This record gives sequence, C-alpha cells and structure tokens, in this order.
Amino acid sequence: MTMFDTVLVANRGEIAVRVIRTLRSLGVRSVAVFSDADAGARHVREADTAVRIGPAPAAESYLSIDRLLDAAVRTGAQAVHPGYGFLAENAGFAQACAEAGLVFIGPPPSAISLMGDKIRAKETVRAAGVPVVPGSSGSGLTDDELAAAAREIGMPVLLKPSAGGGGKGMRLTRVESALLDEIAAARREARASFGDDTLLVERWIDRPRHIEIQVLADGHGNVVHLGERECSLQRRHQKIIEEAPSVLLDEATRAAMGEAAVQAARSCGYRGAGTVEFIVPGTDPSQYYFMEMNTRLQVEHPVTELVTGLDLVEWQLRVAAGERLPFAQDDITLTGHAVEARVCAEDPSRGFLPSGGTVLRLHEPRGDGVRTDSGLTEGLEVGSLYDPMLSKVIAYGPDRATALRKLRAALAETVTLGVPTNAGFLRRLLAHPAVVSGEMDTGLVEREADALVPDGVPDEVYEAAAAVRAAELAPPATGGWTDPFSVPSGWRMGGEAAPLAFSLRVPGLDPVTHTVRRQAAPRVERDTVAVEVHGVTHTFHRAGDWLGRDGDSWHVLDHDPVQAALSGTAHSGADTLAAPMPGTVTVVKVAVGDVVAAGQSLLVVEAMKMEHVISAPHAGTVTELDVTAGSTVAMDQVLAVVTPDETDEEARA
Repeated sequence: MTMFDTVLVANRGEIAVRVIRTLRSLGVRSVAVFSDADAGARHVREADTAVRIGPAPAAESYLSIDRLLDAAVRTGAQAVHPGYGFLAENAGFAQACAEAGLVFIGPPPSAISLMGDKIRAKETVRAAGVPVVPGSSGSGLTDDELAAAAREIGMPVLLKPSAGGGGKGMRLTRVESALLDEIAAARREARASFGDDTLLVERWIDRPRHIEIQVLADGHGNVVHLGERECSLQRRHQKIIEEAPSVLLDEATRAAMGEAAVQAARSCGYRGAGTVEFIVPGTDPSQYYFMEMNTRLQVEHPVTELVTGLDLVEWQLRVAAGERLPFAQDDITLTGHAVEARVCAEDPSRGFLPSGGTVLRLHEPRGDGVRTDSGLTEGLEVGSLYDPMLSKVIAYGPDRATALRKLRAALAETVTLGVPTNAGFLRRLLAHPAVVSGEMDTGLVEREADALVPDGVPDEVYEAAAAVRAAELAPPATGGWTDPFSVPSGWRMGGEAAPLAFSLRVPGLDPVTHTVRRQAAPRVERDTVAVEVHGVTHTFHRAGDWLGRDGDSWHVLDHDPVQAALSGTAHSGADTLAAPMPGTVTVVKVAVGDVVAAGQSLLVVEAMKMEHVISAPHAGTVTELDVTAGSTVAMDQVLAVVTPDETDEEARA
C-alpha cells in the first residue's frame, strides 16, 4: 500500500502538533488549518503549510466542514486527520470527506454514527455479549420519561448526553427532587457542546474505577487491543491523570476486558484506533460494564504508546492507507509504566475556573523518560474560545513508583507564567497517599480537591515580588559615582536604615504591605529571583508581574489604594457581581429594575465549554446591568450590581 503524500490536520493546539510530528517522521507533507485567533500558533509554525479557515469562533472555523474541505482540496491533501474534539467524531464530516475524494483518518461514518449514539451503542454491544451499565432504553426520551427512568433505576443516577463525550453535560443526581432541574441543565450543556440535547440515564456506581481499552483495527478484519488505561482521577467528569497499565487488573481480567473491547469494535465494523470505556467497581474488578466507545484517538494515547512502543498516530495513518496490521494479539506486550497529566488553563485557587492570558515565560520538561505534548509557545494568547487543555506531561519508568516520581518532578519543572494552570495541583495530587497506593476512584479528586489547593499566598511569594520591585528601583550600574539618595537602601541620616515597604495584591485577595529588609540580600536575575525566609531559600521563575515555583504561579500586582478608590464604584464589593473568568455571557435572565431574591440566577458566563451561573448575593434590586447575551467579558469585569433592599441592608448591618 502507498502512504499519503499530503495530510490535512483538521484541529489545533497540542494534538495538531502531535500529529504533525508523526507526519514529519514518515515524510508526509502536513497542512495545518487555523482561525484568526490561532494565526501565530505553534501548530501553524510547525506544519509544512497552513491555511486560514475563518474567524475565531469554532463554529465559523474548526467546525466548518465546507471550509476544511476547501482547504484540503486547495493544498492537494489526500487525507484528513481530525485529531480529537471538534469534528473528530462527526459522521457527517467523515462522509463529506469520502464524497470529496479524501480519506478520513478514522473509522467509517457508520461506526461513528452508531457508537456516537450512546443508546444504540449500548444495545449493539449488549447483543455482542458485552456487559453494559443498567440504564434507560430508547432514544428521544422526554424530561418526564427520563425522570421516570431514573426513579425506576434508583438514585443516584448519572445523566449523560447521547452524543459526544468528555464529561460535557454529564450530571450526577442523588435526589429525586433535583431531577428536572438537572435534566434541563444537562440538555443545555449537551446542546451547546454537541448540537444535540438527547439524554440517557444510567445507574451510578459508587466509588467506581474508570478503565478503558485501546483497540486497533485494520480494513481486513484484524482487531487487537493494546491493553488498558486507568482514568479514574477525574474532576467534573473530566480526566486529569491517566496511566497504563492499571494496578487494579490482573492478567485474567485484563484479557477478558480486552476481548470484550475487541468484540465491541467488531460489532460496529470499526477501523483505525479507538477506545472502549468501562466502569469497574473498585471492590470487584471482575464486574465491569461498557460505558461508551470513543471513535477517535484519545487525549491519553501517549501512555499506551510508551508501554507498547507503538506510535498510534502512525498506525492510524497506515490503516487508513490500507495496510494490514502486521501483529496479532499475542505479539502485544506491555513493558514498564506510564502516567500522564493534563495541564489546563484553569485556576485552582479560584475554584478551577477557566483562566487565560499571554504566555510570558514557558519551560516544558523533556528527556529522561519525560515527554511533553504541547501547543504552547511564548507570546501565545490563551483565550476562552477553545478547550482549556494546554499540554500533557507524560512520564515513563520501569515501574509505577518511578513513573509517578518522574511525573511529579516534571510538573514541578513546568513553567507557564502569564496563564494560571493546574500543574501545581496535579503535582500534589500525584503525591496523595491514595494515588501512590493505587487505591483510587472517580470521586477521589472531588473529595480531596480543597486539601490540595494552598490556602492563601505564601509569605515568600510577596517577599520575592517586593525584592523584584526593590531591584527595579536601583539605578543602573555605570561604573562611576552613584548618588546615594538614588539607591533604594532605606538609608536615612542619623538612624538605622528603614525597610522598604511595598503594597502588593494578588487578584481576588486583599492587598498586603510587604517590607524588604536587607539582612539577607535577594538574588534577582532576569528570569529568576531567590529570597530567604525563615532561614530557607526560595527560588522563583519570574516574568513581568508573575512568579512561579513547583508548577504554581502567582500574579502579584502593585496596589495603589488612592487609585483603587478613584477607579472604584460607589457600590460595596458585596453588591457588585464580577466575571469569575474571561468568557462570553450566554444567558441574561434579568433587567435593570428587577427585584431579585438571594441566590437567584441572574446570568450565565461560558468559557472553554464550561458554564458558570452568576447569582444574586442577596435580595435586592438590579440597579446596573453592564452586559447582554453574547457580550465578551474579561476576568473580574463588572457584570451587574444588586442593591440590597432595606430589610437585607439592616440585617447585614
């Protein structure tokens, strides 16, 4: 069979960079596509050629089938790699590629359509002898029918969109009284994420493990599995840490689950790389249930690559080009252990809300068993239009303990100043006793999240920020005479040198005044600053007003109380509702003059596919409303003001 000459990568970010890397290794010309927001992105720079496909909104660029096909035709591409997300599991896109004479590097449209409908998928694999989670049956159920099915199954239940995946629109509901509200919210999220608000309901298994099996099938009837991945460390149903193999499975269970995955792939006529996901009771791994099949490459595919030695993107390309798999199931071996962490633009100190900004300084670990798949470059603007995942850090070792240790060290080495990320949180999570021992479940992160987020800002952060400001006040070294009154030493006539005081603030926290004393002079370099606090030296990376250490970062600003007072409003902070994250206002439920109750939902802000409801802080009247549906807002931008009524004002007094 002949390999393709040119392949268009219909995606962006780290997965586009990842696919381009394999294309280059095979000598295949790569074509990148980009929206206006990504004109200077890394995947654009690394591809052999690149085509603009539209403005920033995904619906007008990365989700536009016509524009993607036009780009492929204009550049002479013979095939299209969809990556994951966007149109990767869109049967219409796969069919449109075929009709345009392009090879879709993925399964046939019929398999995508079948497995993309979770209801039909469960019925199909059940008929093939694969165990499935008890749940509702039938498609197109109304809200009342879903609620009735949930009551019949028994609480708690999990509401899931029939189309799509990635945790979008999933709702765990434990009480019957909340069912209709949760169904409405799940439908809204599903419609926004997938254009389809069809839901199903499944029994919730307490303390479950999430185990998935990687499968690979060619167009000649050969199907193999490449072992499992443990994906139980999740937050809001989104995977954040994955590893291969799982410590839960013994060889017999691994073989049985692998065979079930192979049968699921055969049942839909699968071709290419795909993943069959199972939910497994942690107390009895022999009782596993099919959840869904992802008809695409998975985010976590690198851990499978590291333990099998196979490049999954390469085999996607070879299978799509018509090659047979040259290995059978008995040829697949798992060697060593690999763990992956997803680094996302989110701020753990602000409840994991999506973040954004410009990447001012970047360092990504590599080598010695560490791999980073990333779409980042210094100077890149991270906005709120696309998925929050920025990169993946993966570590490999001969055993699990070594892989975990390497990944913790690699996350500590990760620097992304200018954009808050979860790297420090992930590093602490990987040191949690339950993670180290392998006694995990899908609820672990939610239960332990608060304990893994530092309380406040460490003193040494303010010390370092103040030291940088003191150094910036110093006159440049000229080699000649220096006016002693121009040196920020705190010197004064006839007395002991006074410490320098700086008023500093971290967004979202009260300002502090920090003094710089000269007992231990800080070391301030262009990219780092080292300060001594209580006999311990702390070294930080720095860029502008940003400081970073061990995967954490802080944006430390100067605080001018006079300027703050002049630029503020007459309203108290408790009355003013500000955007908790950069994003877009999708729903406005009130108008100026409306009387609202405490806790009433007023607006919805969406960023990086996450909705955040803005509620009234107290009973009162909406006296200001500064946004409309569709407004783009910055973090901490004022959205509305609710002036309390007299009764509430007296209660607060």
